[in-house]
Amino acid sequence: MLKTRRARLSMTSLIDVIFLLLLFFMLTSTFSRFGEIPITLGGAGTAGETSQAAPLFVRVTEDGPTLNGTALSAEELAEAIRGEADDPQVLVSLAETAHAQALADTLHALRSLPDAQIVVLQ
Repeated sequence: MLKTRRARLSMTSLIDVIFLLLLFFMLTSTFSRFGEIPITLGGAGTAGETSQAAPLFVRVTEDGPTLNGTALSAEELAEAIRGEADDPQVLVSLAETAHAQALADTLHALRSLPDAQIVVLQ
């Protein structure tokens, strides 16, 4: 009985093909920014339009946002600010224990106010 030897498979060509596929997908894919939230940072010496109304202070904590010391949910925050002034200036401050998602939720709720000037304090 005659035994046949199996030829060994060369891995070199397989690695080359995998590298070419990786290179192809890296070059043809698009990198887009998903869910981008524009943030205006307040800084020293920046002059802007001044509003006659006092600015509203929103503090973002791990428990949620507070408006001038009153705890509210993100949905209630926009309605409360809408009732305060027509074109409010909103100063947003972060507590050290605040999560990034809490800031994103707060900014998303504040974006529903069309004439609001939103400034995130450092």
